[in-house]
Amino acid sequence: MSDNLLLTSLWLVPLIGAGAVLLVPKGSERLVKYVATAFTAVAFALALAALAAYVGDARAAAPLAERAASDGFLVVRHDWIPAFHIQYYLGLDGISVSLVVLTGLTSLLACLASWPIEKQVRGYYSLFLLLAASMTGVFLALDLFLFYVFFEVMLLPMYFLIALWGGENREYAAIKFLLYTLFGSVFILVAILILYFWTGDAPAGDFRGGSFDIVKLTAIASTTGYYGRWIQDWVFVLFLVGFLVKLPSFPFHTWLPDAHVQAPTPISMILAGVLLKIGGYGMIRLAWPLAPAGALDWSYVVAALGVFSILYGALAAMAQTDFKKLVAYSSISHMGYVTLGMAAMNLAGGAGYYAYGVNGAMYMMLAHGITSAAMFFLVGVIYDRAHTRDLDRLGGLNNVMPLYGAVSYVIFFGSMGLPGLCGFVAEVFVVLAAFRYSVALGVLAAAAVVLTAGYILWTIQRVFLGRNEAWKGLPDLSPREIGISAPLVVLTVLMGVFPQALILSWMSPSVDRMVAGVASGATTAAGPMAGRPAEAPAIVAEAR
Repeated sequence: MSDNLLLTSLWLVPLIGAGAVLLVPKGSERLVKYVATAFTAVAFALALAALAAYVGDARAAAPLAERAASDGFLVVRHDWIPAFHIQYYLGLDGISVSLVVLTGLTSLLACLASWPIEKQVRGYYSLFLLLAASMTGVFLALDLFLFYVFFEVMLLPMYFLIALWGGENREYAAIKFLLYTLFGSVFILVAILILYFWTGDAPAGDFRGGSFDIVKLTAIASTTGYYGRWIQDWVFVLFLVGFLVKLPSFPFHTWLPDAHVQAPTPISMILAGVLLKIGGYGMIRLAWPLAPAGALDWSYVVAALGVFSILYGALAAMAQTDFKKLVAYSSISHMGYVTLGMAAMNLAGGAGYYAYGVNGAMYMMLAHGITSAAMFFLVGVIYDRAHTRDLDRLGGLNNVMPLYGAVSYVIFFGSMGLPGLCGFVAEVFVVLAAFRYSVALGVLAAAAVVLTAGYILWTIQRVFLGRNEAWKGLPDLSPREIGISAPLVVLTVLMGVFPQALILSWMSPSVDRMVAGVASGATTAAGPMAGRPAEAPAIVAEAR
């Protein structure tokens, strides 16, 4: 399969599926579910094929800019709207391919989790597949205009999936989600327009604006200091606010608990497993690389905000009695590690420890994508049986649903960051970088591990331990539910035991290149700093 066809198929297959389910005759709900599952399975298989091509080819070691200019390996580039220099520009590197695979896996498992839905089945699966297509497109796009199109299209299906198939207060939660995300989108759009129209004071013949090319703009920001420090401060803050809303981070987080509580279980899996990661991806692909000097200027503020989100989310989770809302606040806490890892810009003596932070942020996105999707699925399983999410009413489930309890222990401990499970690797990387950046922030981030253990263990005690005759006779996991939870359990363990072989070996080179570009751009625009000369700093190899 050609790279052009492969990359286009990654987002086009679920989009075709969205139309295909609408063609299924009315009343054939079971056929709709089979068709939708088949399309999501094909999309996941294509994502695995893209990963295999990336990992198995030596050309993947070249940066995106070189691949786009030469053999075009896993890069697609065609003129779309030439008058405005807008391109159909897709590409994969170690950062984006990992999130594309996560999107494919989560979409397939969420599709299987959607089988109990019987209301307006064709409309539900059509919107579901449209959502999967737009999420994949966000991770593929290397043109700012194309990125923004996919980003905005994503809002529509999510709004209706919550508003039509959610809980009692679904309309309120859906509107709140939409308004918050549109608010963040405005900031992103303004930042994109600044980058497009800015001409600066470049000599004749140099770049003079008029490009949406993310790779080109990143190279300019990392090597020439063309935009200057003050314009980078503005661009960075605009991108930061827009993506912190999506992440979400305090104080833009209040839409998330409402959306999670009201959304149906499969949509909560998608929301936590993939949609939140678009905020982190936007920061690692756009905010830091396109405005490195602005990122350096605001680094301590953003790092402090990340630490506050970690602590706030953990404390808020500990105070919840609604099982689903507890998991939602835990997501805010875990996404704080992503913000902290990105912001811990210690460039003294090289950017090696900063590279640890960014690798930790990326690993946290993947680990949290696995554990959070699993946690929301497990909450949905017990809600379908007991018809309650009240932690004070649950208890003793380990006696009546032992398999459910065993799966939950692995997933919850993985979210807690127990050594040997996926969350531990990410937290170690981020805390290490935070300590090198600021001892105070590092201590607070490390202390939050205790809070996380507190609400996780207390939840396990309230849900699984003891005896409760009210739940006697509840059925354990069905074969379909085992099929959904098994891959998530396996990945939770494997990502904790084999992080280098499973992910870091092919993800880290792309992250390290991104870190090198950010460090170089920050140095070029801001001048010598932190005892480091103005050349591009050494990257992660110095710290290893």
